[in-house]
Amino acid sequence: MIKVQTKDSSFTLYNKEFDECYHNVKDGALSESLKKHVEPAFLFAPKKGKLTILDICFGLGYNTLSTIYYLKTNRLNTKLEIISPELDKDLIENLIDFEYPKEFTPFKNIIKSISKDNFYEDENIKIDVKIGNAREVIKRIDKKVDIVYQDPFSPKKNRSLWTVEYFKDIFDIIDKDGILTTYSIAAPVRFALYESGFRVYEREIEGLKKETIASKRTLPLKEIDIEEKRKRSNSKALRD
Repeated sequence: MIKVQTKDSSFTLYNKEFDECYHNVKDGALSESLKKHVEPAFLFAPKKGKLTILDICFGLGYNTLSTIYYLKTNRLNTKLEIISPELDKDLIENLIDFEYPKEFTPFKNIIKSISKDNFYEDENIKIDVKIGNAREVIKRIDKKVDIVYQDPFSPKKNRSLWTVEYFKDIFDIIDKDGILTTYSIAAPVRFALYESGFRVYEREIEGLKKETIASKRTLPLKEIDIEEKRKRSNSKALRD
């Protein structure tokens, strides 16, 4: 692993195995988590006292920690249960030594607990990092989730977490009002989401690249006409 400073001065890591950084260096690690995942998720997710989040995959924990930061900053009383698969056990064990942005300083006890036990819980937050293959972890989830942060390595590097079959498993466990956020705007990914049952939307973010939002319901966003897009594209949905 090689530490890399991103545009917003927060750090990420370069993973040699996948030949890719955990975050978009040009967007910034913290900015990407907040702007492409957390903020849109809470903008469109159901308004209720407790939210269950599936964070694919935990990695450096930016999405999970940014969610807690967002709740604290906005003084929201929402309780959280976060389930996050992660393949790299060694990465999790070494998070205690990672140089996080100052925004995460209040969460050192959370990082320490996850690094040591893959788990954290208090009266408002429960985080369960499940070491293993995300495909298998998802099949064992026995509850509905409200938010999915679809944030694994890119389709070119980690195809198995972007296929129709994968998204069908997500579709089965996401709540009827649930939201899926992802940085990917690739046609094969959007086609795969559509073929798994989702409605697919595009969201523009000031200062950052566009993103894709998926849901089972109508959202106040630009919905992508997938059938029309297919007529003008040589791409196909990714499959196992």
